[in-house]
Amino acid sequence: MNASPAAVAWIAVDWGTTNLRAWAMAGDRVLDASARPLGMGALKREEFEPALLETVGGWLSDGRTVPVVACGMVGARQGWAEAPYVDTPSRPLDAARFVRVATADRRIAVTIIHGMCQIDPADVMRGEETQLAGLLALEPGFSGTACLPGTHSKWATLGRDRVAGFRTFMTGEIFALLSEQSILRHSVGDASEPDEGAFAEAVTESASAPGALAAWLFSTRAQGLLGTLRPAEALARISGLLVGMEVCAMRAAWIERPLVLIGAPALCGLYARALTLLGARPPALIDAERCTLAGLAAARRLLAG
Repeated sequence: MNASPAAVAWIAVDWGTTNLRAWAMAGDRVLDASARPLGMGALKREEFEPALLETVGGWLSDGRTVPVVACGMVGARQGWAEAPYVDTPSRPLDAARFVRVATADRRIAVTIIHGMCQIDPADVMRGEETQLAGLLALEPGFSGTACLPGTHSKWATLGRDRVAGFRTFMTGEIFALLSEQSILRHSVGDASEPDEGAFAEAVTESASAPGALAAWLFSTRAQGLLGTLRPAEALARISGLLVGMEVCAMRAAWIERPLVLIGAPALCGLYARALTLLGARPPALIDAERCTLAGLAAARRLLAG
């Protein structure tokens, strides 16, 4: 796709720690998309505007200002401009807490969406609030639980168009640390695709005794040393033990409530399997990009009044 600058009404941006993704928009319709490995973690404050222009410059024309609505880590303390947190319970988007960023290039007018926080237990999110707003835009009146698997998985309780509360699990980050930097890396080897049967077995083991997680993990290493576990099975066991522990910990959030998984299809598939193994009804799955775009569009409508 190649969007004509004249057709671009506004630009949607999801700016994370690692990547910058942008979409040229006409209303709720995507005209074009662009992505760069220009995440918040690699940029100094003065480098954000050039990075954005490098990504979306082809959609801009002289003499016209295009609104840009951005979510994610771009609004973190180390980002382009710090956007405040909105306390739960609250609606996922509050236009009064959005932050307008001054730019040298007059072709863009940049607004950053706030994050969300919870005081007790302490928790924060940036970017996921926009996906939750997207869920509510796609499924008006949704009341239940949304799980957003990822590096830091989020479980949010929603009702009456509000986020009542949420919890974050560092499951994805812990998986990466264990499989790439701990002694378990020797058992995993160069495996890239986990074994489905070993994943299922690990999920049920972890749920049966979550307090024994550290022991289950070392047992995985021991099985590798004794030659009774292949690398693909070891990779699956690490994933299954961690996901099983997380799903088990959130049992009260899904056992008798509607549940939606928002994220990449492959990762959501793993969580859906773990959930069904532990007694949940098959959850609904929604692609993360779809929710992000729906949430950014909702934010744009709020700005437009």
